[in-house]
Amino acid sequence: MQRPTTNDQRRTLRRLIFYFLKLGTTGFGGPIALAGAMQHDLVEKRGWITREEYLRGLALAQLAPGPLAAQLAIYIGWVRGGVAGATLVGLAFVLPSFVIVLGLSWLYLRFHGLRWMQAAFYGVGAAVIAIIARSAVKLVRMTLKRDVVLWAIAAAAAVVTALTEREIVWLFLASGVLALVFRSRYAPAAAVVAPWLFAGARGAASPATLGKIFIYFAEAGAFVFGSGLAIVPFLYGGVVEQYHWLTQQEFVDAVAVAMITPGPVVITVAFIGYLVGGPIGATVAAVAVFLPCYLFVIIPAPYYERYAGKKGIVDFVDGVTAAATGAIAGAAFVLGRRALFDATTIAICAIVFVVITLTKKVPEPLLILAAAAAGLVLR
Repeated sequence: MQRPTTNDQRRTLRRLIFYFLKLGTTGFGGPIALAGAMQHDLVEKRGWITREEYLRGLALAQLAPGPLAAQLAIYIGWVRGGVAGATLVGLAFVLPSFVIVLGLSWLYLRFHGLRWMQAAFYGVGAAVIAIIARSAVKLVRMTLKRDVVLWAIAAAAAVVTALTEREIVWLFLASGVLALVFRSRYAPAAAVVAPWLFAGARGAASPATLGKIFIYFAEAGAFVFGSGLAIVPFLYGGVVEQYHWLTQQEFVDAVAVAMITPGPVVITVAFIGYLVGGPIGATVAAVAVFLPCYLFVIIPAPYYERYAGKKGIVDFVDGVTAAATGAIAGAAFVLGRRALFDATTIAICAIVFVVITLTKKVPEPLLILAAAAAGLVLR
């Protein structure tokens, strides 16, 4: 089933495509910050989608495996343009960061390292924590309100995420069931033409290796839930320990590239794919990791939308959303513990948080660039 598209919907869809093209180019901070930006820009500022549509999309993105921000973007595209809208919005969101990662991958191989990027990340990481924290605060205000049950669910999810450093799918499902039960009880192919396309850090990749890349990253996209934070341990086990495609330092550099690149954090797979199999390897890895999340959105979306307004479904979704809010707060703690390790990074984080809290006139990309410059100077 594909939703009917009116003239207003077409106009809104065109605007959404350009918006996500811009967000994919300038949006830093990972899935939490990107989801917060969508909430602010599309719900609060422009009114292109309703609060209920946004929250349904957030809940579906938490329930389905794959990168949260990309799934939320795809769902928003589906709401306004059906399968075509989901496809165009998804491509617009992912393509800019993919192109940027291709360029950074070439620089990495050309100049044998990313020390300047790591120095920039010294400041960027602190700024990102401030943006994530601010997004978590805004999401708490929007989703939890004065509902004691949702606050309890969110607090439990925050603690579990902070302690385990993972986002656990059964926790979201259990939270939905808990909200439902509690409320119902107490409330009413170019190798010959251009071999360099397949050339990675250790020479040209074989077709068999490219096949392994596709299968492995498709599994990562299909079975890892939550944000880019959740996918990193999964990738490390396969990329470094199982297949030995990257060294440990190269893997750390890949994560650094993802954090200083706008768009979804999971785009780090393109960097990994580039080091293994050149531009083709990067393309195969990116397509593989995003394909499952695309399918997990457009296939259930019509049925999910049809029944999402029913009382029991609303209670379940509210519970899942509360757990997602708590997990976001827990993820902010986990990331902050790694990024804020001295007085300077703490100061950068505090300054950025104060700026984005007190004023809306300073764009986040400008803050990220300022933090990167501070990191380069101080390191």
